[in-house]
Amino acid sequence: MTNMYAVIRTGGKQYKVAEGDELEVEHLFGTAEATTFTPILVVTDKGETIYSQQTLKEYSVSAKLLGDKKGDKVTVFKYRNKTGYAVKNGHRQLYSMIQITSIGKPKKKAPAKPTAETVEAPESSVEPSVQTPESASDD
Repeated sequence: MTNMYAVIRTGGKQYKVAEGDELEVEHLFGTAEATTFTPILVVTDKGETIYSQQTLKEYSVSAKLLGDKKGDKVTVFKYRNKTGYAVKNGHRQLYSMIQITSIGKPKKKAPAKPTAETVEAPESSVEPSVQTPESASDD
């Protein structure tokens, strides 16, 4: 494990996460196995704090979706005195369980090596017609 951590924002809340952390966040819609977050603050292994928006665009936090679960039931009871008004409702919030897999800059892809097919340009038997300014003024 590294000492690098990041602060991410999801579901209207902010979480301080490190690589390997498992946490409950508000329900993430979709069936993707993995998701990425753009951090709002990153602290590197060297103790350097990065909070510049320009630099943070280069960083990402990758997470693996472990599953969904429901939170504890919350009872909502509304009551008005002397009117006979009483309403009882319940609510269970959905949460997604995620595990942080990596924090850092995404690795840049190496440029593709040219192949023999891309190096050789196809020969064209038709030469392009080039009009010089002298021939254009002759008309």
